[in-house]
Amino acid sequence: MTRILIVDDNPKILKVLRQTLGENPEWSICGEASDGLEAVSKAAELLPDIVILDLTMPKLNGLQAGSAIRMAAPKIPLLLFTQHNVDSALENEARKSGFSGGVSKGSLNSLIVGIETLLRGETYFPSKLPLAAQASSAQPAETTPPVTVDEAPDEAS
Repeated sequence: MTRILIVDDNPKILKVLRQTLGENPEWSICGEASDGLEAVSKAAELLPDIVILDLTMPKLNGLQAGSAIRMAAPKIPLLLFTQHNVDSALENEARKSGFSGGVSKGSLNSLIVGIETLLRGETYFPSKLPLAAQASSAQPAETTPPVTVDEAPDEAS
């Protein structure tokens, strides 16, 4: 079973990640963190198979937390999950911080493809793909229609 640490300062996003990733019977959420310092601590404690990190967080941002996790556990793949467009500048910064991939929060399908890609030992920065390849790689076989984070239910529901 693949153990995943999810890190985001927005409880609504964490809930969506729990629900979405929990649909895969081969994956389990081994821990959650809501800031960069907590992410570093939990990664060292839990030694997950992959860490999904938000970019903009309190205490340490995702890039800073990624660098610290990379130093402590260099074999754990890091996937940046951000509301920002993962352009070449952000990709370069992410790679310098030890990330193997980065996806925007606009589509949970691309997140799933990113996780699968990193678990195979490959990198995943879909902004570098031609548009036709992005469309096909963002739609894994037998998937439901794309769900965006904006469609997430409120915490109270």
